[in-house]
Amino acid sequence: MKTLWLAVFACGILGLGGCAGTSLERYRDQRPVLDLTQYFNGTIDGWGMFQDRSGAVIKRFHVVIDARWEKRDGVDVGTLDENFTWSDGTTSRRVWTITRVDAGHYVGRADDVVGEARGEAAGNALRWRYVLALPVDGRVWNVDFDDWMFLIDEGDKRVMLNRAVMSKFGFRLGEVTLSFTRR
Repeated sequence: MKTLWLAVFACGILGLGGCAGTSLERYRDQRPVLDLTQYFNGTIDGWGMFQDRSGAVIKRFHVVIDARWEKRDGVDVGTLDENFTWSDGTTSRRVWTITRVDAGHYVGRADDVVGEARGEAAGNALRWRYVLALPVDGRVWNVDFDDWMFLIDEGDKRVMLNRAVMSKFGFRLGEVTLSFTRR
């Protein structure tokens, strides 16, 4: 009976932890308003790092994004061509196709994204959720990303900060942190 009680208690605590996340609604009144079709249009530079779950920086990178939007059958569709240069000298590329579903909702696809990425924007924030097929030591792991972007200012460079938490089976693996500026 004691074991059953401990199992129920543990499940309850884990369930509460899943509910404790930040709601996007919290940012609805924050300014400047983030509109992906405006921010990701042109050339954007990003500088970032990947940290493992202990906080150790594993890799740093620079990404140059060439972004453009067009109307297709009355719908905004964007292409974000991301070119990464990693601190170990390697390079990689990801090309996103993003479709605006309505004023605050987006879906995205890329070759290494499993299924569709789903994004929701409110105020100065955007939250993306997706599964990335991540190559590690000769194997590919499907890793969950909970990706938050915050537009910080509307000055000449329009700085945006990005923080993504990576997890597998609900266990936190690490974080990616980026700072974007427009050219």
